[in-house]
Amino acid sequence: MKLSHLIIALSGLAFGAMVVEAQGIIIPRPCPRPIIHCPQPPQIPQQPLKVKSIHVSTKINDQVAITHVEQVFENNTPYTLEGIYFFPLPESVSITEFAMWDGNKRLVGEVRSRDEARRIYNDIVRTRRDPALLEYAGKNLFQASIFPISPNSEKKIELTYSQVLRNESGTVAYRYPLGTGWRANGFIAEPPGPIPMPRPRVEPENQIPRSPQNQSSTGRISAEVEIASRTAIKSVYSPTHEIEVKRDGERKARLSFEVRATSSQPDFQLFYTLSNQDISLSLLTHREPGKDGFFMLLVSPKAELDEREVSAKEVIFVLDTSGSMAEEGKMEKAKSALRFGVNSLDARDLFNIVSFAGEEHLLSERIIAANEEGKKQAREFIERMKATGGTNINDALVAAIKQLQASSRPQMVVLITDGQPTVGVTQAGKILNNIKEANKSNARLFTFGVGYDVNTILLDGLANENRGTVGYIEPNEDIELKVSGFFAKVNHPVLSDVKIDWGGLKTEMVYPRAVPDIFHGSQLILIGRYRSAVEQLTLSGQINGRERRFVYDDLRFPEKQHENEFLPHLWAMRRVGHLIDQIRLNGESKEMRDEIVELGTRYGIVTPYTSYLVLEPGMQTRMRRPGEGVPGQMTETIRVDNMGASGRSAFELSRKKEEMKDADKIVNERPSSSASKMRQITGKTFYLLDGVWTDSEFKEAARLPVVNLKFASDVYFNLIGQEPKLADYFALGKRVVVVWKGKVYRVDE
Repeated sequence: MKLSHLIIALSGLAFGAMVVEAQGIIIPRPCPRPIIHCPQPPQIPQQPLKVKSIHVSTKINDQVAITHVEQVFENNTPYTLEGIYFFPLPESVSITEFAMWDGNKRLVGEVRSRDEARRIYNDIVRTRRDPALLEYAGKNLFQASIFPISPNSEKKIELTYSQVLRNESGTVAYRYPLGTGWRANGFIAEPPGPIPMPRPRVEPENQIPRSPQNQSSTGRISAEVEIASRTAIKSVYSPTHEIEVKRDGERKARLSFEVRATSSQPDFQLFYTLSNQDISLSLLTHREPGKDGFFMLLVSPKAELDEREVSAKEVIFVLDTSGSMAEEGKMEKAKSALRFGVNSLDARDLFNIVSFAGEEHLLSERIIAANEEGKKQAREFIERMKATGGTNINDALVAAIKQLQASSRPQMVVLITDGQPTVGVTQAGKILNNIKEANKSNARLFTFGVGYDVNTILLDGLANENRGTVGYIEPNEDIELKVSGFFAKVNHPVLSDVKIDWGGLKTEMVYPRAVPDIFHGSQLILIGRYRSAVEQLTLSGQINGRERRFVYDDLRFPEKQHENEFLPHLWAMRRVGHLIDQIRLNGESKEMRDEIVELGTRYGIVTPYTSYLVLEPGMQTRMRRPGEGVPGQMTETIRVDNMGASGRSAFELSRKKEEMKDADKIVNERPSSSASKMRQITGKTFYLLDGVWTDSEFKEAARLPVVNLKFASDVYFNLIGQEPKLADYFALGKRVVVVWKGKVYRVDE
């Protein structure tokens, strides 16, 4: 007879308020009774079972979220195992269903006391001496004892829980625990210590080796979330994952993502705004006591608009038809993108087309209506375009801007080019001055650079100085897809000439520096620093020549906010992008260079001045600062302002810079060589220096009080009980230095 059992416990392991949750794991342990094919010590696998896949399905109805989780684990040993399943739960949740599948059989369980669950967890952590298991300290653990786990098989676990989500000033937050547990699951270099148990005589061929598969990161994670609300849903935003959002009217939204599991996998965080206003504004903040705070504003128009709520616009398309555009089919792809842009214009819009090589050619002497007749003329004009001659960017843009007179409509100029100016005015500085002087109507200028031969400084400057954006397209990238996506995004302006009255709020270093226009189907994201606190902001702008004002009087800029720890990192990325922009346009200064180095090191951002460098065998990887060398190698100091305006390096720098300036996701950009040498844990960055995980905030010169701790000692565990947040940092390893609440905590063996 086959014996199966499932013992369930809800463990009150909340040593303090839970901030970061963790992913479920199964920890193998000795079988409770002698059973054939059930291994005895020391053959018990020393790591949690490998996670093959995770699928999360969440339904949120008026802030009540029901989350259903399916996890598939793998037992890659030839033995039947028993395991303990841990899953940390958010606060105030109710478990509605739990199941373990043994073939087609569904197993239920008996509930253990909280005290027993706590004792089991503490015993595992202390006996295994595996710091990675500390990821689960300070959290409300759901626990299940699972048997049998058949040899060379998969074990499927299902868990469903419900919770009521908080609504703070119209912004609802949802968080699912993906960010922790991967280190415990074997996604780190340092192996846990053996289980200290009696060691019977075992033949070498019968021993279970440490599974190399547990070191891989092949686990797949997928999720889908359905949101339904009686109040209109505006912004839908995740700072942690690239989500695909599909809307069904104003009050329903569906989103999804799929990723590969890694050791730096973050928790899935989702924010959405509920508002019946035409344009909603939601606020997220993070602030440490006694320091300036960080904030993010998300501004979104409603999903369904009528014609009166969308501004008619004026657009001038400017296409490079020089000889180089004939290469690699660039001309035909650019013409297809241009056709898309023309066909997507509203009948109320006005437009023109300028093609240029050595000289410019216009569709019409003046802008024309985007009716069927106008679009027909445009398609015929596009068809006649041929790639030949040089590149006169200056005259083409001046001719385009002269088409635009003072108007209450949003005005845009869109430039597509694959080369540098070779005819007429060719100096980037003079072209920038000429366009700035000609642009009396304050038209937005959007630039696209195709391939590595473009003048990136010129294209960056044209966009930045004329309140537009710049996009770069790789030589083998699809021009039509990239440019058509842009046209679709900006086709329906709902608020132009946007201004924000901050009231009495003291802000600084808010990015983007110039507030962009707001378009239907997109959202505006502003990130900056703040000092004082206010509760009211006013947003204003133009819609079809009429000024609209929106007042938001339920905002909070608190003096202390521990949540939203991703905000400092996003702000730092935007700040670095802005500084690199300034250096490329105006030259390098020591102050800007030092600030980039400081921000790059503090937040683990790869910049031209801070790159990851693998040292010789036996030495550790660390952030390299300018001028530092490697034994046996020479390194040169990088000067961004001397990098040049064209070529692959300049192209990649400009594209990366633009990505940083628009950063709204926490991106793990570490190269593989440094993957195990740097960690970002809930707002902090750690580097492995001389075998010690060291907080990037640690500075010897600061002379903060030092608390020395012995790994796994009673004092060590007592401190974790008092400060559960430290468990996230201590989980890095047995030697850690962390700055926390004005003290330095130094852990050693």
